[in-house]
Amino acid sequence: MKAVHLKNFGISNFSIEEIAVPSPSAHEVLVRIKAVSLNYLDFILADGSFTKELSFPYIPGSDGSGIVEAVGSEVTRWKAGDRVVMQYVQKWIKGKIDKESNSVRVGWQTQGVMSEYVCVPDYGLVRAPENLSYEEVATLPIAAVTAWHALINQAELRIGQTVLTQGTGGVSLFALQIAKAAGAKVIATTSSDEKAGRLLAMGADEVINYSKVPDWADKVRLLTGGEGVDITLDVAGTQSIGNSLLSVKENGFVGTAGFISGSALPLDIHKHKINLSFVRIQGLAVGSAESFMALNKAIEINNIHPVVDQVFPLKEVAEAYRYLGTGKHFGKIVISV
Repeated sequence: MKAVHLKNFGISNFSIEEIAVPSPSAHEVLVRIKAVSLNYLDFILADGSFTKELSFPYIPGSDGSGIVEAVGSEVTRWKAGDRVVMQYVQKWIKGKIDKESNSVRVGWQTQGVMSEYVCVPDYGLVRAPENLSYEEVATLPIAAVTAWHALINQAELRIGQTVLTQGTGGVSLFALQIAKAAGAKVIATTSSDEKAGRLLAMGADEVINYSKVPDWADKVRLLTGGEGVDITLDVAGTQSIGNSLLSVKENGFVGTAGFISGSALPLDIHKHKINLSFVRIQGLAVGSAESFMALNKAIEINNIHPVVDQVFPLKEVAEAYRYLGTGKHFGKIVISV
């Protein structure tokens, strides 16, 4: 079978190799991978800026969709032909995360899924939504589950609330779609008028161009009658957290869902009104398989379709990563296997 190998850190070190098809053990499932989507995490794992603790050759990719090819002798939950998608935090089945359930993440503590076949524990898969293509399904495990877990489970989003989304990456676009499906008002930020138009077409009620309005929290307050929003997911970290905190109302929710501008969070309890406004700052890192299944039901019921910017063939894996690194994409980048 074909598999993408990274021989050393650096996107120029990708190659496509022929390796043996794995055989599932008693409690494993052999999945024929159809598509893999890319996340910022994949980029920083490949370039070595996130961790140096990878074993080479390394197969990249955390988000994969496919079809069950075969099952181990003790597997009863799955059968050949089932359409499935990877659960990123493999052992987080339901409830709150703990040390054990937080111990295995696909493409980090394990090899990734950018190969024609992979073996996965029977608990490490979720049934794919029926209304989505394999390319669309592959976008869900990290970005969509993060947005769902943040808005529905952590922030407890309710009809009539206002959600602020930031940028046009996967988490933010899924947050927009989920919030609108839940009956919320959405204010979005972006860096260009062209992207602003696309966000409005997706259902955003208001859009702020942060390249023109750097202190965009003031604009958010203006658009909400001085109150602020109920919920926002901060995706940039260092450069955006201040505006995020100043954008929410009393008892507002700020989920830290990314760090594309840096992981340090410069906070001032008084300036950012953290204590006086009783603001909640919540760390986020995807969600459980139970959350994933609930998300998939909502996707089917509301016929939500992920935004796929571009699909690359497997042989153009390096080009896909370079495109991800430009930050020019609107939505998810997918590699067809």
